[in-house]
Amino acid sequence: MLKPVRTSAVTAGLVAVLALTGCAGGDDGGDKGKASASPTASGDGTGGETQKPLDVEGTWAGLTDAKPVVLSVKDGKAALLADGHACTGEVEDHGSPMLALKCADGNTDRTMGAIESNDGTTLVISWDAGKKDTLKKNDGASLPEGLPTALPTS
Repeated sequence: MLKPVRTSAVTAGLVAVLALTGCAGGDDGGDKGKASASPTASGDGTGGETQKPLDVEGTWAGLTDAKPVVLSVKDGKAALLADGHACTGEVEDHGSPMLALKCADGNTDRTMGAIESNDGTTLVISWDAGKKDTLKKNDGASLPEGLPTALPTS
């Protein structure tokens, strides 16, 4: 039997991700290099460091424990769909880049996540509750590989 509540939460989450990533089309015409658009990583505080964008902007997708995880980040705002939970929040700089999220249903599995690594293609996030996601950059035009092709029957 299908669970309409979970389907509704996932559908609502997908709508949030699509809205966040701007899939409705159009160029915002804004300055994509604005410092306020995304947090920056800082150096050692000696005054000689250069500011470098965290560059987590975009859509990231993967599987964790054989379940799809999708993260979308735009202008420092983040939306995450994982394990049937829809979560939103921001990329913050706590001395290192972090994702600070709140889930609509109160779930806390992925509310504070440290960005362990990001090479522009693969993003690794460790969550305070113990989960660890390894996500690949996605162009947003296609779904990630490995998603189920049929709805659950029970």
